[in-house]
Amino acid sequence: MMRFDKFDLTGRVALCAGGSSGLGLQFAKAMASAGADVAIVARRTDRLEENAREIEAEYGVHCYPHDLDLTKPDTITKGVEDIVEHYGKIDILVNSAGIPCRNVAETQSYEDWMLVMDSDLNGPFWLMHECVRLSMKERRYGKIINVASIHAFVSRLGYNTNAYCAAKGGLLMLTKSLAQEWAKYNITVNGIAPGYFPSELTGAYIDTPAFKKVCEDYSPMGRPGITGEMDGLCIYLASDASSFTTGQMIAVDGGWLTI
Repeated sequence: MMRFDKFDLTGRVALCAGGSSGLGLQFAKAMASAGADVAIVARRTDRLEENAREIEAEYGVHCYPHDLDLTKPDTITKGVEDIVEHYGKIDILVNSAGIPCRNVAETQSYEDWMLVMDSDLNGPFWLMHECVRLSMKERRYGKIINVASIHAFVSRLGYNTNAYCAAKGGLLMLTKSLAQEWAKYNITVNGIAPGYFPSELTGAYIDTPAFKKVCEDYSPMGRPGITGEMDGLCIYLASDASSFTTGQMIAVDGGWLTI
């Protein structure tokens, strides 16, 4: 019987942004579980080094930690340069770093607005730009996965996430636009739009009775996501199984966007 091996990432190198915690770390582990060597980047270098040791021990792949701040373009360029020098290439980019911000629109500061834009839209664009410029375009191969949010599609009454929604909505359209531009280089650009999952960003909120009521009102499955429920999709989009899939933003939300 023939084995379907297009999900196998052995020999690939995956750069995972936000690899110090939360979804970024989970996606890094997903890449490693499929056989990819991994570079994890974030601002918290102590966490990165600990996570790298854990990934190497658990999955038997190489994991390279590197500090990188999405609000500082020079650190993005330096980080990508160092990773390309270390591994010789970057095949996969999982753009999972970002921050939320809840502010009433008319009272929030310009600095708060720009922090979200730089972390959730401008920085992810420049990270894509540098991965393509320094590795993917020349090699004519790349898999880019942008992690947006269901709030790229819908806002939420009373939640005051105007900057976050704007940035994630921008990332949605950037995914589509860059998929068109980079298809000629055999680079696919897709995205994942998570619903609510356990992470440092959601904190203890998703365990509260108030959030349980939100799930009952908004999610047909009536619960938040469980750690690991996006792994299969991430591996698909990173692998040759998705060779004809590009420009898509796929929600993993328990049906939230169906309502």
